[in-house]
Amino acid sequence: MKIIERISLWVTMSIVVALILIVMTISFSGCSKETIGPSISFNEIFVDVGTHNLKSFSYSNGSNYLVVFESGLGDDHGVWNVKDITGKISNSADVLLYDRAGYGGSGESTGLRGIDRLSTELNLVIDQFANNRKVILVGHSLGGMIIRDFAIKYPSKTAALLFVDTSHELFNNLTQPEEDMIYKNFKDTHGTNFGGTLEAKELIENTQYMQSLPSLPDVPVVVLTSMLVDAQHDAESKQRWYNSHENLKEGVSDFTHITTTKSGHYIQIQEPQLVIENIMLLISKL
Repeated sequence: MKIIERISLWVTMSIVVALILIVMTISFSGCSKETIGPSISFNEIFVDVGTHNLKSFSYSNGSNYLVVFESGLGDDHGVWNVKDITGKISNSADVLLYDRAGYGGSGESTGLRGIDRLSTELNLVIDQFANNRKVILVGHSLGGMIIRDFAIKYPSKTAALLFVDTSHELFNNLTQPEEDMIYKNFKDTHGTNFGGTLEAKELIENTQYMQSLPSLPDVPVVVLTSMLVDAQHDAESKQRWYNSHENLKEGVSDFTHITTTKSGHYIQIQEPQLVIENIMLLISKL
């Protein structure tokens, strides 16, 4: 994805997160404007998930570990490459990224795009690359819900989890007019069949679905939470955000919760080293 297109998506997300008060509106003056880009060459293939194809981007050095990245609402795989997170861990692990339906180079799907379906498709992608390895999953925002559902559905395939300012049902409770506004914003900006547009239609249903899930499997878990207070997010709302993330530790014996006031929602762009360090921490535990 071209940088100007990615910035457009970030602007869209700023509108979304202002509505639901989960993150700060992205301020490019508060972080480096330099785009580094990936330092590794990816093998690009399409994975057939039945109704459509998903474009995947993989890098392998024959590692025992596979790190799988899941992006948030409105973002394709490129959000993880802006500051070369994938390249900087590639000496220690194989890497897998992909675009969900309607994003980047992937095909479109007009069916329901709720968490249950998204995690099922994630599993189909992972099966093409895991080679019987358990995977380390890294999920941002809505992607955190997807990897959480994956881990619960497929505990035997899950080695560890890194949640990057993840959405959580105890905080993200939209009204129907709010969901409609988010959906309309994506539709007007990116079209009816854009991945973010279709996923936005399921935000309320996602909350209900996540409320029904059991606890995570007992694998190493790290949660990164933005506690940056600004005009859109006061200290009280940030504390509730933190508290919702604390609930992820239920049933998990190796749980690490890290907060930052240096980054807003896009920790992987504003503090990429924090994400890299904690991927490496999880690898060291395996």
